[in-house]
Amino acid sequence: MTIRIPRVHGAVRLSRMATACAAACSTALCSTAAFSQSTLPETVVTATRFAEPAASLPLGVSVLTAQDIRDSGATTVNEAVMRLLGIVGRQDSYGGGNYQLDLRGFGSTADSNQVVVLDGVRLNEGDLSSPRLSGIAIDTVERIEVLRGSGAVLYGEGATGGVIVITTKASAGKERSNRASIYAGFGSNSTRELSANATVAAGGFSLDVSGQKRESDNHRDNFRSETDAGAATVQWEGSNVRIGARYAQDSLDSRLPGSLSAAQYAANPQQTNTPGDYGRIRNERTGVFAEAQFGSWQIAADAGKRDKTLRSMSGFGPYDYNVDASSFSLRARNEAKFGSMQNTLVFGTDYNSWDRTVFGAFGSVAEQHSRAWYVKDDITLPTGTRVSLGYRTERFDKETTDTTDVINDRLHAWELGVSQPLSQNLTLWGRIGKSYRLANADEMPFNAVALVPQTSKDTELGARWAQAGYKLEARLYRSALENEIGYDPAGLGVFGPFGANVNFDPTRRQGLELDGSWAATKTVNLRANLAWRNATFRSGPYSGADVPLVPRRTATLRADWTPIANHRLSGGVNWVSSQHPDLANQCSMPSYTTADVRYAYQWQNVEFSLGVGNLFDRDYYSQAFSCVAGVTNGIYPEAGRTVTAAVRVSF
Repeated sequence: MTIRIPRVHGAVRLSRMATACAAACSTALCSTAAFSQSTLPETVVTATRFAEPAASLPLGVSVLTAQDIRDSGATTVNEAVMRLLGIVGRQDSYGGGNYQLDLRGFGSTADSNQVVVLDGVRLNEGDLSSPRLSGIAIDTVERIEVLRGSGAVLYGEGATGGVIVITTKASAGKERSNRASIYAGFGSNSTRELSANATVAAGGFSLDVSGQKRESDNHRDNFRSETDAGAATVQWEGSNVRIGARYAQDSLDSRLPGSLSAAQYAANPQQTNTPGDYGRIRNERTGVFAEAQFGSWQIAADAGKRDKTLRSMSGFGPYDYNVDASSFSLRARNEAKFGSMQNTLVFGTDYNSWDRTVFGAFGSVAEQHSRAWYVKDDITLPTGTRVSLGYRTERFDKETTDTTDVINDRLHAWELGVSQPLSQNLTLWGRIGKSYRLANADEMPFNAVALVPQTSKDTELGARWAQAGYKLEARLYRSALENEIGYDPAGLGVFGPFGANVNFDPTRRQGLELDGSWAATKTVNLRANLAWRNATFRSGPYSGADVPLVPRRTATLRADWTPIANHRLSGGVNWVSSQHPDLANQCSMPSYTTADVRYAYQWQNVEFSLGVGNLFDRDYYSQAFSCVAGVTNGIYPEAGRTVTAAVRVSF
């Protein structure tokens, strides 16, 4: 689906399309509302940096609860987001189950165009690597929130595509109680997993601890991996104050099978070209946090430090580095009434530091620091109209010994949003704004010309409808980017036109997203996510071409059914359309459809489950890097059918 919107009248057409879409969906669902016997609970989000109801927000947020995740059988954060929200994911080269998520069609630079936050602390790397979300023990997660579209005012650089906010049970701010659980799973490819977590609480104090270990041969030769993780959080909560400290570590040891040519993939997708390659990743995170309520004021602070080490070996030799990252955020929120108007003010400051030391004969040192201030004010009128205005200013200092170019810059983001309830069940909203990002440590070196900041003008319109057991949200968006930063194989580098990171000619992201859920009965729940996206070059040598690794359409359908007490059956189907691995769009990666199903039986405090991934054993791949003579190469195959039997004991 291609959405063509003239520059001058784009906002008007977006508004008409969003209104029509909301009306059509509302009419269709209202016609069957009488059959719904269940009511969905109110959704509360924290992606706005303080908890608030989602119903009146002038932006889109998708929320996954711990129960949603558990019912789906997802074993990692990446898997939960892909299965339950239909967000595109691409397998990375390691065997620990990590995927590069892509919220709004940025392809290989998705990680640099969306922000990931864990318990208030930013996880994004200062290079092109992905945050290792598979290292977060899934049983410790209370909630995953995905803020759709730009979150630049609240989260800063690289938030054009959106923000993924992960909150663990220990950091959710809920009343703590004594509990524990143990999980053991066994499955295909010699997969074995064991995890445990516990909470001890007394007199306002609580201690949360967790640990997990996973071993698997995975689905290819030379792809065995071993992962482990552990975490502990201690906190004290009084009548209006909560303070605490946290520690977590995760590690991955993985063999690296490398990519395949098209011929190799067709002959045997399990084979490897790199039988001697391997990699090791270690992450260690420490932090402190505090929250306080003083009358109409809420104040919160988070400080975190992260150490990452990578050691790897390939046919090109070793590649080893250390990363030291730290962050600090202080924020406040005030609610006040002025006559019949409600005013909510949020403001704060963020500091982020990221340093990387690469070892060896071609080693380097990269340093990146940013300091930001932001303010966001929301006014709610007696009619229910909500007007939101936000602004952020952020100072950057970036340098690397790989180049003499140094970045010293100050960038600004702003946002204006409006939401309007048309009835008790239907709300329309819209927002416009500006977002930005700069080159990272992997993009700065070896370019013939220094890269300038990437900026985006963002427009979004949406409709949110809820009644009885139904929820539906439609979002129509457009981001017009200038100087987008990315890799061009024909780009001019210091060694000539043999490939370089460049500022592309103007590009565009636009599309339509539909999210719906229906509590059909007390025993049947349905969920659907549909997306049409268009990521293209607006001018230049690639004018009209799709941005690589961005499928135009995706669809996810899921259902769970409790036929009788203590028995639960859940499953879903994910479809991803074809995409191109190259800028010129001379090659195509085939579309793919996967299905999963899970049966669980609860006996007293014990749950037995059996899950099947890729139910119909389809051969497919989500990641490819090159196009040779019109044929896709550089392929990383996905797993075939996998079966997992598990038992969970809760105390």
